[in-house]
Amino acid sequence: MSIVINTPNGNIGRALAEQLLNTGETLTVISRTADKVAPLIERGARLVQGSIDDAATLDQALHGARALFWLTPPVGRPDFKVWATAAGAAAAAAAEKHGVKTVVMVSSVGAQTGDGTGPVSILRSVENEFQAHVPNFVALRAGFFMENLLMNLQSIGSGTIYMPIPADVPAPMVATRDIAMMAASYLLCDGWRGHHIVGVHGPKDLTQNQVVAELSRVLGKTVRYQQVPVEAAKQAMLGFGMPEFAVNIFGEMYQAIVDGRMRSAEPRTPQTTTTTTLREFIATVIKPALAGSGTQSAS
Repeated sequence: MSIVINTPNGNIGRALAEQLLNTGETLTVISRTADKVAPLIERGARLVQGSIDDAATLDQALHGARALFWLTPPVGRPDFKVWATAAGAAAAAAAEKHGVKTVVMVSSVGAQTGDGTGPVSILRSVENEFQAHVPNFVALRAGFFMENLLMNLQSIGSGTIYMPIPADVPAPMVATRDIAMMAASYLLCDGWRGHHIVGVHGPKDLTQNQVVAELSRVLGKTVRYQQVPVEAAKQAMLGFGMPEFAVNIFGEMYQAIVDGRMRSAEPRTPQTTTTTTLREFIATVIKPALAGSGTQSAS
C-alpha cells in the first residue's frame, strides 16, 4: 500500500518524497508533467499523470493507498479559492471511497480565521472536509515560510526590505524542509489516531526587525526593514508583473496580518518547535542565492 503525494514538485512535497523513498516506502506521486518528477520515478515512485482536481486522476492515485499527503498549490488562477476548496473536497471524498485511513495536510497559521485571509481562507474548510471523510487526519498549521525571503532577494541585496507586515510583531517562521520532516513523522508512524491540529512553528517567533538583524549579521552587510501600506505593496506586485487576481488575494492576506488575524491559534510546544534556525537558513539558502543571482547586499 502506497503513500500518495499530491504536490511532489514543490519545496515541501519534494523533500517529503525524498524522505519517504529513503525509508523504502512505496510512493505514488501526482504530476501533470512526467519530466518534473523523473528523479522520483527513477528511484521507484509510481507516477499518476494528471491534475489533482481530476476525479479519474484521484481515483487512480488513491486506489490501494494507505495514506495521502495533501498540500494546496500556490495561487495560480482567478478562481483560486473556489477551485482549491473544491479540489480539497474531491480529494477527501476520493480518500473515503478508496478506504484511505490517514491524511496529512499542510495548513497554515491563521487557518482558524477562515474568510478574509487570502490564500489561507480556504484551508479551514479543506481541513473540515478531510475530518469528515477519513478516520485519521492531521493538519500541520505551519508558520510563515523562511523561503518567502527568496522573493525579496533584490530588496535584500539593495539593503532594504519593503513589506506591509508590522516590524515589531513576532510570528513563527519555519523552513519548509522542517514541515516535510514533520509530515514524514506522521506518515511513517502508526501510533496515532483521530483528528489533530498541530502547529509547525520553527525554532522561535521572530519580528521583521529581528529578521533583518539576522540577515545583516550573516551576510555581513546592513539590511533594513521598512513597513509600507498594503496598497503600496499591491501596486509594487502589479509593477513586478503579478496578475491582478493574485495581487488581490495576497493583499487580502497582508491586510489580515496587519489586523492580527493571521496569528497562530496553536501554542508553541516542544512538539511544534522545529530545528532549522533562521541563521542557518540564511547561511545555506539566502547567501548562496544572492551570490548566484549576482545581487550584492548594501553596506
